[in-house]
Amino acid sequence: MFKINRKPTTVGEMLTHEFLEPFNLSQTKLAERMGVSPRLVNELCRNKRAVTADTALMLARVFGNTAQFWLNLQQKADLWEAMHDARRLERIEKAQPLEFA
Repeated sequence: MFKINRKPTTVGEMLTHEFLEPFNLSQTKLAERMGVSPRLVNELCRNKRAVTADTALMLARVFGNTAQFWLNLQQKADLWEAMHDARRLERIEKAQPLEFA
């Protein structure tokens, strides 16, 4: 299994350091622009909530990028976590591959 050594940038890091701070935008103001609760944005920024398709579409609309950008960040972070968590790896490695002739 291919293992990524460097932890990828998380949605929370990207959102905070590359979007909120440069735009001088508070979490509350972003929540208002997205039409969501400030708690949702806070949890995204703290990596306590994963980006969903709906959230990715809203972030893309606010910041003028793509939903795929946000979903890719989430997916890379999720894969890294799965590949670096001993308990999860143990469960994953129990999966039995199909044998092809």
